[in-house]
Amino acid sequence: MAELLVELLCEEIPARMQAAAVAQLEGGMRAMLAEAGLPAGEVAADATPRRLVLWARGLPPCSADSCEERRGPRADAPEAAIAGFLKSAGVPREALDVRETEKGRFLFAVVRRPGRPAAEVLAERLGAVISGVQWPRSMRWGAASVSTASPRWVRPLRGIVALLDHEPVPFEALGLAAGRETLGHRFMAPWPIAVQSASSYREQLARAHVIVSAGERAAIIRAGAREAAQRAGFVLVDDEALVAENAGLAEWPVPLVGRFDPAFLDVPPEIIALTMKANQKYFACRTADGRLAPAFVCVANIEAPDGGRTIVAGNERVLAARLSDARFFWEQDLQVPLERRAEKLAGIVFHEKLGTYADRVERVAHLARWLAQEGTVPGADPALAERAARLAKADLVTGTVGEFPELQGIIGGHLAQAQGEAPEVVAAIRDQYRPAGPADAVPDQPVSVALGIAERLADLGAFFAVGEVPTGSRDPLALRRAALGLIRLLTANAIRLNAAPAAFHGLEIRADTLGEVAEPLRQLRAFLSDRLKVQARESGVPHDLVDAVFALGVDDDLVRVLERVRALAAMVDTAEGQALLAGVRRAASILRIEEGRDGHSHPPEPDPALLCEPAERMLDTALAAAQHSVTAAVAAEDYAAAMRDIAALRPLVDRFFDEVTVNASDPALRANRLRLLARLRATARLVADFAKIEGR
Repeated sequence: MAELLVELLCEEIPARMQAAAVAQLEGGMRAMLAEAGLPAGEVAADATPRRLVLWARGLPPCSADSCEERRGPRADAPEAAIAGFLKSAGVPREALDVRETEKGRFLFAVVRRPGRPAAEVLAERLGAVISGVQWPRSMRWGAASVSTASPRWVRPLRGIVALLDHEPVPFEALGLAAGRETLGHRFMAPWPIAVQSASSYREQLARAHVIVSAGERAAIIRAGAREAAQRAGFVLVDDEALVAENAGLAEWPVPLVGRFDPAFLDVPPEIIALTMKANQKYFACRTADGRLAPAFVCVANIEAPDGGRTIVAGNERVLAARLSDARFFWEQDLQVPLERRAEKLAGIVFHEKLGTYADRVERVAHLARWLAQEGTVPGADPALAERAARLAKADLVTGTVGEFPELQGIIGGHLAQAQGEAPEVVAAIRDQYRPAGPADAVPDQPVSVALGIAERLADLGAFFAVGEVPTGSRDPLALRRAALGLIRLLTANAIRLNAAPAAFHGLEIRADTLGEVAEPLRQLRAFLSDRLKVQARESGVPHDLVDAVFALGVDDDLVRVLERVRALAAMVDTAEGQALLAGVRRAASILRIEEGRDGHSHPPEPDPALLCEPAERMLDTALAAAQHSVTAAVAAEDYAAAMRDIAALRPLVDRFFDEVTVNASDPALRANRLRLLARLRATARLVADFAKIEGR
């Protein structure tokens, strides 16, 4: 079995584009090999800042034989047409078959082609694999760039290595001929390297100070940065995204520790850390007590003769300038109170149908105060909730957020603290965007919870009211994320709220009464139901159980719905629950057939006088008791008890189907037994619509 190596050497590839290019190359190679009849044992790709590398291992020496059936001209076609078909198919006249088709009698040929050497097949097809890589941005270069037909690549392509074991694979792509020559590290080994074989490539590049594996470079950075920080007396702030980015910036990574003036620590630590990360790709460090340290770890792309002192000094100068700019913005922002900054929101359009950011602030402030006043968020002070809402978006017009948009809310929290706002207001402004994702923590302070719920309710209600509803995969307003955040805030804090109607509380965009927003309300209920299914599925609850609970009717209290769903899931996972589910399904199936035939539903009220079998009398008595106990348990929101009472019916349901013939010869008995089954269905529907639960 053979090994194929392809290397594409070019100028520096942006780190953010490397992973996608690797995936495209690997996928393109797999597809090409499958189509060419060259099954590989392994296909892999990797990237460095200056090269994309592709391997295919375990290749056969030749492609597989192929067999293709081709239809030719009609059987009575002119000899010239038949001769042309024979020539194109490469078969003699006697190899043709005559077959009847719906369009007449046609000639058919079976074309068999023997396999070809792998090198030949690869030489024909590798160029297309390379040219098929799509970049978010690409460029032309060199003399050929005067033509729009010239090759395009993310950066100028400098060379192609293509080896099948030891031998070059001759082909051209993007104006370059493939060979065996590449270059080592740009600074430490910039001379040409003749790659001896596909198997020796990694070792030869390592000797030239190029670590081909992105994973290996990331491991070096991860461990080296921690060790460098520890030697300097600090603790590294772990950041896997920064590890990956630096791995895409250095072919020979060398972590180094630098320092900055401690006077900059007067600036909020988030600003300093983001300045280092976003602008310079540095890792932040902390002191032993958890405070931000006046130090950083940078990753050099060279082993410097002086141990990196010159590199560190240069990085320290650049960072000092960056931090000076950040401190300037921060000090300017401190001079203007948040209230005055909030006034500028009246000049910023939030949405063409919904007015300005100031209009949005009014909606959020109204909802936040209402949630606190009504006691929906226990312990939330209405005045503080409204105050937090009115200041929450003021930092959008600060210079610091203009420079660092990622710090929205965080900067507002620091400014609120600096101007002496209540700690609850500071925390609410700081946490207003949380949870930002499934792994993010959920705020639990009352004022923070009230603001977080109000923010999401205000946007959901307003956008649904004006018809801006997510469709398909489109969600430009991030309403799905808002809904998931709302659900997590409600469920994590056990907030009892009729969410969908609350979103339209006090809304005066299209109407001031709930009846006039009936359609948006219906849409929002369905939308929140779908998001709740997502939330339940992520916590391990199947979506059909959510459907089974929602099928009982509208319930806008998402906490209550989720509690019922979880209780249902716990019951269905038991043997009793499974058996009961089968029995109720059987009853529902019989009723569906009979009601479809009769055209009317059977009332769940059997005549006790017609219950002649012991099994049906016992089931009827148990159903009467269960209806009472389950109704009481559901009213008390003790769903676990309701599910236990329902599950207790299992042996009587089993006995009924074992001992009673539903389709009795006596029409009166038959109708009464169908009513008993209808009572069973109605009793089960007190907790869920079992018909919605998929087979298990």
